Amino acid sequence: MNESTFPGTEQFPPPARPIAPTVSQPAATPQPQRNLTPPDNYAEMPRPTAKLTAEDIAPVNDPHGPRNKIGPTGRPLPDLPEPKPPTKTGPAQVIAMCNQKGGVGKTTTTINLGAAIAETGRKVLLIDFDPQGSASIGLGVQPHDLDISVYNLLMQRDITADEVIQPTRVENLDLLPANIDLSAAEVQLVQEVAREYTLQRVLEPIIPNYDVILIDCAPSLGLLTVNALTASNGIVVPLECEFFALRGLAMLTDTIGKVQDRLNPKLEIVGILGTMFDGRTTHAREVLDRVVQAFDERVFHTVIRRTVKFPETTVVGEPITTYAPSSSAATQYRDLAKEVLARCPAG
Repeated sequence: MNESTFPGTEQFPPPARPIAPTVSQPAATPQPQRNLTPPDNYAEMPRPTAKLTAEDIAPVNDPHGPRNKIGPTGRPLPDLPEPKPPTKTGPAQVIAMCNQKGGVGKTTTTINLGAAIAETGRKVLLIDFDPQGSASIGLGVQPHDLDISVYNLLMQRDITADEVIQPTRVENLDLLPANIDLSAAEVQLVQEVAREYTLQRVLEPIIPNYDVILIDCAPSLGLLTVNALTASNGIVVPLECEFFALRGLAMLTDTIGKVQDRLNPKLEIVGILGTMFDGRTTHAREVLDRVVQAFDERVFHTVIRRTVKFPETTVVGEPITTYAPSSSAATQYRDLAKEVLARCPAG
């Protein structure tokens, strides 16, 4: 029995084969390039106020103005000079590394930016202000082995910063470590008077001892992050070049605006840093382009690209500038250090 004589199939004749066209078909119309839809409240984001000057953008010793080389942000790359060695120590520029979205490169940027600034001869303190203790681990400190941490500094009046600060393997770079105990501070500080100023109060005695203090904030907009923003005079926003991270910028800038109005009028966004950038993907380029459209020169020219080196540095407990000093990732963070120091002179 073949298919044509199978019972019940007589009433369903086989479909006719399509007839090949006898005329040539017009070429397919090319599809327009996909545009990234901005967040609904994107227009409410604050416009930048602090821009690089023409002198910052122009190459050193070039009387003809900016060079023509275009960077990943679509703007001419600045040719910033090497930072001069500091003539004195302090008072410190306090910079919070802040983004409420996790996994955007805050801790990696805090460690490697701090190490790159320390290479210029400036005294740097890195504050691990995340209960996960990732920055501490990234610098070779095991959080569960700590007897005292930043939690004790916040909650115990008889503890001073000098008792908690630890030196690292990197010259000129110190660490104020944290562990899971810090998560309790978020609850306990609610009952404190002037709770938003607790971190600022404990940092005041050591401000003269450092040129730059970097605070690695937790991935949230809770009381710990508000403390960090209140204690800082600048913010660096690491931003993964991905759409969900882009949408979170509106909420973050709203929080920053409230802190500026109510707690710390000196607070300013130093810059927005594109991280985990892969220039081969259209999506990453579109996201970076949207950020530049919204924040203009407040976006750093330096972009941190994806590399397998960063997970390796976490395992060995040291920054990329010492683990792979000649790598492109180390060069990117040294370029970022130049930009940060150009916008926030220290030392």
